[in-house]
Amino acid sequence: MQRLLFPPLKALMGRQYLRLLARRAAPRAQCDCIRCPLRPGQYSTISEVALQSGRGTVSLPSKAAERVVGRWLLVCSGTVAGAVILGGVTRLTESGLSMVDWHLIKEMKPPTSQEEWEAEFQRYQQFPEFKILNHDMTLAEFKFIWYMEYSHRMWGRLVGLAYILPAAYFWRKGWLSRGMKGRVLALCGLVCFQGLLGWYMVKSGLEEKPDAHDIPRVSQYRLAAHLGSALVLYCASLWTSLSLLLPPHKLPETRQLLRLRRFAHGTAGLVFLTALSGAFVAGLDAGLVYNSFPKMGESWIPEDLFTFSPILRNVFENPTMVQFDHRILGITSVTAITVLYFFSRRIPLPRRTKMAAMTLLALADLDEGIGNM
Repeated sequence: MQRLLFPPLKALMGRQYLRLLARRAAPRAQCDCIRCPLRPGQYSTISEVALQSGRGTVSLPSKAAERVVGRWLLVCSGTVAGAVILGGVTRLTESGLSMVDWHLIKEMKPPTSQEEWEAEFQRYQQFPEFKILNHDMTLAEFKFIWYMEYSHRMWGRLVGLAYILPAAYFWRKGWLSRGMKGRVLALCGLVCFQGLLGWYMVKSGLEEKPDAHDIPRVSQYRLAAHLGSALVLYCASLWTSLSLLLPPHKLPETRQLLRLRRFAHGTAGLVFLTALSGAFVAGLDAGLVYNSFPKMGESWIPEDLFTFSPILRNVFENPTMVQFDHRILGITSVTAITVLYFFSRRIPLPRRTKMAAMTLLALADLDEGIGNM
């Protein structure tokens, strides 16, 4: 019987799983007709293994497969960081409202002829940004902002493909554990949500507002949601990647280490909140209200912080309050990161952890310096 069954099963399941089954089958053969009780998860026959797996194959991710998946997610996190940077450039060049519709496939082909460009330009002229802000724009100037937004959208599609296609391949090859499958599904879902949220944000800047004569802008709420979801996607991808690529250090759970870990988590939340506050500054052009530091104009606390009613509305819609909050959050974040760095020096930590703390402090100081320029 073994001579008939083992050759095809060896080709189907692999040598290592047959060895596993042989070891489990050996005690049963020695006890003749006495049926030995089996522990949960232990199978007495090869057919039970095939039925349990659902497809007749058992696939366990190896260390090599984990490294491949880890490198893939590391590359994906890099593409997300590139999308955030490109989105910032698009914002600075005021190019985000140049493409007035959204099609997943159709818009991948840019205009090529003079007639197509003129038709695209005429569609743009029907929306508030052209009527209020860019009414004297030429076709050449329109092409520049259009290509900026086009680059951002195409990069977003590249990010989606970088997640979804390899995920489907690794899933089919059986390189993802059960827990990793859940993470990968969540990451791919977040990528799709991010794309839809981007168009939802742009749409808010294309709406006609009869009572408004200000410069057309996207909703600061939607902009903050768009940036926040991108940061969550980046952090989740990077964290998962490093957990697969870097071996965990076995450190004693001392009281100092637990306090450092809690403080690091709080600092991360503070930095995330500061980034969201920056999205509100960008959405309201609040950075243009006061351009002096550390004072705001001639005073430390400006007088127009609470001009809107109700009071809570000032936190999200009053440009002066939004800039004031962002300054306070930025200073607090840099202070927390500095404390975290000196706190980490008092604890025996691995070399890579110390390098991460030093790099974080350097980047925080650099960001603070650029923000005050």
